[in-house]
Amino acid sequence: MPYPLWSYFPRNVRAPEWAQQFVSVVAAIQQLTDTQPLPAEAASALTSDIVLSHMRPGLETLGYVVEGSKKSADKIHRPVLFGENGTTDVKYEIDAFHDELGIAVEVEAGRGANGNADYRDIVRTSLLLDARFMVLVMPIVYRFKSGGKTSKTNGYSNTLKTLDAIYASQRLKLPFEGVLLVGY
Repeated sequence: MPYPLWSYFPRNVRAPEWAQQFVSVVAAIQQLTDTQPLPAEAASALTSDIVLSHMRPGLETLGYVVEGSKKSADKIHRPVLFGENGTTDVKYEIDAFHDELGIAVEVEAGRGANGNADYRDIVRTSLLLDARFMVLVMPIVYRFKSGGKTSKTNGYSNTLKTLDAIYASQRLKLPFEGVLLVGY
């Protein structure tokens, strides 16, 4: 199976060069982040923060600003609404942003793949000022222990179905020029 898995939307548009570069960053860290061969214990230890930390050097080389940690000073805030005197009234935290290209990045792991974080990410990222493109990074498979047995969820393929439905139905128009879904 190729690694990483990825799809670009809308489907009738060729993926831009930046998307290929982003996919290359994820491909370069396969040994650290590939969720397919991991047992439940290892998969649950692979948090979105860990995946993002492995991606950080490659993304920064490409011009992205990447969240450094969960400390307030290291988080990336993007404006949504402005209030009195031009102050930011509403802002959302995201994992990475490319200012020049307008690319907003969200990285999810187990809990996100299992808890519909893709829906939240799509809606919240849609509201960000200057976000022309969205990248959603999801685990291909997430194994977890529940009630003494190992279960799994297919984060990438579930999100792929969601994006396919959004773009095929044309009932919900996303404000992006394109969306890149990457499965690790």
